Amino acid sequence: MQHSKIVGGSTAKRVINCPGSVALVQQMPPQPSNKYADEGTLLHNVISELLDSDTAVPEDFLGTKYNEQELTQDLIDEKLLPALAALDAIDPDDRMQYAVETLVNFGDLLPGVFGSTDLLGRIDDKAIVLDWKFGSGVAVSAEENPQLMFYAAAAMRTPKAQWAFEGATEVELIIVQPPVTKRWTTTIERIKQFERELVAAVKEAQRPDARLATGDHCRWCAAKPICPQMNGAVERATQLKIKELNVEQINVMLTQADLLEDWIKELRAVAFQMIEKGVKLPDHKLVAKRATRSWAKGAKEALLAAGLTESELMEMASPATVEKILKKKKLAMPPDVTVSISSGSTLVPRSDSRPEVLQLGAQLKSAFLKLGVQ
Repeated sequence: MQHSKIVGGSTAKRVINCPGSVALVQQMPPQPSNKYADEGTLLHNVISELLDSDTAVPEDFLGTKYNEQELTQDLIDEKLLPALAALDAIDPDDRMQYAVETLVNFGDLLPGVFGSTDLLGRIDDKAIVLDWKFGSGVAVSAEENPQLMFYAAAAMRTPKAQWAFEGATEVELIIVQPPVTKRWTTTIERIKQFERELVAAVKEAQRPDARLATGDHCRWCAAKPICPQMNGAVERATQLKIKELNVEQINVMLTQADLLEDWIKELRAVAFQMIEKGVKLPDHKLVAKRATRSWAKGAKEALLAAGLTESELMEMASPATVEKILKKKKLAMPPDVTVSISSGSTLVPRSDSRPEVLQLGAQLKSAFLKLGVQ
């Protein structure tokens, strides 16, 4: 799915509160996907196809994949079925006219600004804008939700979506985050007011002195590592003596702590990506995470030859467990029956004694060969 590089539904809150973030985000490298985002995209794709079909059922899509994520029965039971049940509760009499995955935009008012609605609907004189949230980590409110107001405002400007709003006297914004549904009803005028706020923010974002401001809208901002406001907050925090802070200062700093932790996390992620692409950082490097031992190819045969029984190796316990058995029997672990492989890389100061991950290629290749992986 394409996203506007200026502002979209998921970034509307940030841009309105911090117009200067638009230029900063455009300086950042593309953000890599992750399994949670991919799972959400998979579920969005499936529920869209389900609602577009008159005969399909969720089980028809078992095994469907998006990147590495696969639709399982657990995801159907925990996410899709509750989401469909929520839709039935919203429209119990099956009277709603709706459309899924509608591309909406602001036309000449805001060129290049667009988004995709999960579901647009109409029941009597009420327009409905619904968004599926399949993640479990952060609860999302429907009240004054900037993402849904963005979609409503854009839909009102999009000819193929205007049917949902023509003659409507109210707009209902709905978040379905299985198993919870949150609903908020507002007016056409409130959506138009939001549009005015958005237009003003986008125009300000085009100025070189566009306003920067920190707040909870920073949480998902990709530009935190290079944001002057965030950098300043870090500098001030490092200069404070915690024991000298009063109650009010502690309260304020605790509020800012989450932002600082997110900033540090994003900074490390950017540094990690840079080094992976061959950029050298003078004081930091990537090293392998602590390695864990696994059984090498042919380990079972070697252990049987060393004196262990089939029952002792029935489930091929961990190397540590087998070592204890061998110790009790006063036997030694045969050579080359285990291989240690790191689960990935981690960012550390260059003073760390571990070798850079690039120097581990031959070791990893040897380890995979021992496991029988070509």
